[in-house]
Amino acid sequence: AVSQVTVRDALNQALDEELERDERVFLLGEEVAQYDGAYKISRGLWKKYGDKRVIDTPISEMGFAGIAVGAAMVWLRPVCEFMTFNFSMQAIDQVINSAAKTCYMSAGSIAVPIVFRGPNGASAGVAAQHSQCFAAWYGHCPGLKVVSPWSAEDAKGLLKASIRDDNPVVMLENELLYGVPFEMSEQAQSKEFVIPIGKAKIERQGTHVTLVSHSRPVGHCMEAAAVLSKEGVECEVINLRTIRPMDIETVEASVVKTNHLVTVEGGWPQFGVGAEICARIMEGPAFNYLDAPAVRVTGADVPMPYAKILEDNCIPQVKDIVFAVKKALNI
Repeated sequence: AVSQVTVRDALNQALDEELERDERVFLLGEEVAQYDGAYKISRGLWKKYGDKRVIDTPISEMGFAGIAVGAAMVWLRPVCEFMTFNFSMQAIDQVINSAAKTCYMSAGSIAVPIVFRGPNGASAGVAAQHSQCFAAWYGHCPGLKVVSPWSAEDAKGLLKASIRDDNPVVMLENELLYGVPFEMSEQAQSKEFVIPIGKAKIERQGTHVTLVSHSRPVGHCMEAAAVLSKEGVECEVINLRTIRPMDIETVEASVVKTNHLVTVEGGWPQFGVGAEICARIMEGPAFNYLDAPAVRVTGADVPMPYAKILEDNCIPQVKDIVFAVKKALNI
């Protein structure tokens, strides 16, 4: 039986199942307990598991991220929620220097099994300080794993995999996807469903051009593919799911088939996820199969404006993807 599940409920399901499965798992962050979570992701969990497992923290990211990293070093399994990843800036020293590097610096004797999660990228109408994508920032750092779900199935399977992983994982969700329903198979709703970290998914088969994306723009790519299909252009849409380690093999295999590449992301162009994909394709065996230069579709290279019409023009739209595909195919 396939049923419709929102990304919010998929995340809640994953947290509930993992809290139940392993008593070392606990959740902490601002408003996660009594208020049911700023975005209601942890709805019902405080009532069910109590104060020791679901912990409201003061408004101090540096403080509670540090506590969480310390707890992970002594083999608890914290899930540390940032109300938005823009606020993870307050704790980036904990994420990069304390969490990501400790396993290496202790010669493998101290693992840090922690998940940092929360909404990432542009929301709506919250201006420049709350509208940034951190995929390139965190994807840059060895020692971290970075996942970026699109669908409800992605959200559930990746969160469960992240909690079970013995390494620090940054999970970049998207606030605008929380209320969006997706079809979820019976298998995806089972308690043992996990999605392997580091494996992309082909969301749509195609022959003319490869579209590679992550998070919310995957949906835009699917819409653009539907539009282009009516014009006889078949797009292969790849949902990266994981930013680090990046599944470049799936992208290469697709480019070998389609001979064209377009990357799509909400983040800034310079040193972005698309830039990395283009570089890896150029360095690898698939480069010889490209019939045209790869094209990047990204957010605008500006701090996010507050005005709605300007914001809309800063975020990749379906029309931008269609235009980029036509440019790549020279039509």
